[in-house]
Amino acid sequence: MDPKVRKNMKHLIKMFESRVNTEEVQDNAEIQAIVQETQEAYNLALGNEAERVIQSPASEFEALIERLESVTSRLELLPLLRARSLTPPRSPAPSPVSAPTPPPAPPQFELTDNMSVNGYQDIVQGPLQVYLQLSQKIGGDVATHANLVNAAFQAQLRYIQLATTRSKPSQPEEMKLLAPTSEQISAIQQFREKNRASSLFNHLSAISESIPALGWVAVAPTPAPYVKEMNDAGQFYTNRVLKEWKEKDKQHVEWCRAWVQLLSDLQAYVKQYHTTGLVWSGTGAGAPPPPPPGGMPPPPPVMPEGDFQNLSVDDRSALFAQINQGEGITGSLRKVTPDMQTHKNPGLRTGPAPFKAPAASTVPSKKLPQPGAGTLPDKPPVFARDGKKWLIEYQKGNSNLVVENADMNNVVYMFRCRDSALTVRGKINGVVLDSCTKCAVVFDNLVSSIEFVNCQSVQMQVLGKVPTVSIDKTDGCQIYLSPQSLDVEIVSSKSSEMNVLVPKGNGDYVEHPVPEQFKTVLNKSGGGISTTPVESTG
Repeated sequence: MDPKVRKNMKHLIKMFESRVNTEEVQDNAEIQAIVQETQEAYNLALGNEAERVIQSPASEFEALIERLESVTSRLELLPLLRARSLTPPRSPAPSPVSAPTPPPAPPQFELTDNMSVNGYQDIVQGPLQVYLQLSQKIGGDVATHANLVNAAFQAQLRYIQLATTRSKPSQPEEMKLLAPTSEQISAIQQFREKNRASSLFNHLSAISESIPALGWVAVAPTPAPYVKEMNDAGQFYTNRVLKEWKEKDKQHVEWCRAWVQLLSDLQAYVKQYHTTGLVWSGTGAGAPPPPPPGGMPPPPPVMPEGDFQNLSVDDRSALFAQINQGEGITGSLRKVTPDMQTHKNPGLRTGPAPFKAPAASTVPSKKLPQPGAGTLPDKPPVFARDGKKWLIEYQKGNSNLVVENADMNNVVYMFRCRDSALTVRGKINGVVLDSCTKCAVVFDNLVSSIEFVNCQSVQMQVLGKVPTVSIDKTDGCQIYLSPQSLDVEIVSSKSSEMNVLVPKGNGDYVEHPVPEQFKTVLNKSGGGISTTPVESTG
């Protein structure tokens, strides 16, 4: 047998293995004919007649290769035929009788788009099939869960194929087109929640935590890092599976590797074909992601009895910084030399004192740390989710920060932000503001507490329930409570200018200052000391 013929035969068979997918074929006679002819050629190469083909002369191989190449050229048009069968014909626009109607131009496909579809089909036929086969071997809830995962990948494949046939749709239409993939992702996560008592719960959780990686089609300009982030989010549970089944059953270990490899291949695919976002035919570049369902989020609720924009930073810290220099406070004073003394130089009494630039101090004064964000470093703002923690860092002048669809065990961490407002919707575990200045936060319900650490001029408003408010090293904190949070506990230390605003029945608030001064006396009878707050009379 000619080695070149054998090599071409192997290449074509491998191509059919990656491209033939009869589950996605629509009810179209021409498409069915192509797939049937492909399957016949494929079975002839690898089916029951494989032994006869191997023993046949090279002429039969060449004839078979020609037949496979003919079917391949027709199979390349399969996405076009599918799109044509799914799209209803448009009625032609009225035209003058004298002007003949030109024939409609066929859709133009860019090479990158076709390669993009083929690359995703390679993922579906390769790593995804390995994961599905291992899931079927494990069986039970894992096998049922895998069927939902397969449906999600198939829905995304159809979405990518659609992107190669048209330009980017409008926002409402794009939300409608993304609905099948979104519904499959929700079904995968709901299956996990309904089977918390399952013995394979860690398997279900590993998939549910990382399956949002399929949302890369709505992420720009860096969808590939988003896929990696979701892959990392599921490693907590894959590590649990490895720890539990490493010595019991190696199939579970291979199952974990197959799933991680599947998402790694998906990340490489996105980086290669959709570097800055999903490419739509006719645009030539990644389109920006659509906003979350329901349109742009509304601005945070207005804080009552307070003007957030006019909050001012207390300048008393600069005064205390000068006082606390100690002996170094005289380091910047100029030394009076004899030629500057008026009693030794009477001519100096008739005019202003001569000016001489002060000598530079050899010992620089050390500034005391001040609360708040201070001067923000030259770092890009961050708004991301890392597992169970929402990270909001280095935001400046952003009053539309919104956290929604968070789980009850999530924590929001806001670090070194200035002139920004955050809205947290739903019930989460807790909120932390660290080194923030002139920031406000509004939230619905918290399981544990909200903490202010090293902040300056901050405000908070609870719309539902909050058990504890913790304030540490913070100057200026306004706390707006709701009727459901009147039993809140407020713990403060090393802080000043704290006020609690309690709602009244008419919608107004009553302001109560939190004590900053305390009086301590010795107990004459039993010994020890007693400390009481000094009530504010203002």
